Amino acid sequence: MYAVLETGAKQYRVTAGDTLQIERLDVEAGQPYTFNRVLLVNDEGKVSIGAPTVANATVTADVVEHIRGVKTIAFKMRRRKGYHRTVGHRQELTVVKINSISL
Repeated sequence: MYAVLETGAKQYRVTAGDTLQIERLDVEAGQPYTFNRVLLVNDEGKVSIGAPTVANATVTADVVEHIRGVKTIAFKMRRRKGYHRTVGHRQELTVVKINSISL
């Protein structure tokens, strides 16, 4: 059984037992979290597709920890103008472990 869920304007294909790094959730580490925006559920060949979400479908997960992602560097430069700027960014992430998928 797997599901496709949406969080942080991104979609993830998950099964029970998966560990994901998603955008930061406002939940403390160790607490459960329920994803309600489930777009698709495949239950051993029986596919339920939502319009836009599957009714009464939820994915429950435990929040493992909050981390920061890899630092990305954006370097801008205009040749022969003496202009250069360096901007760094680290995305705030939450690590979740999927417990169950229910219809």
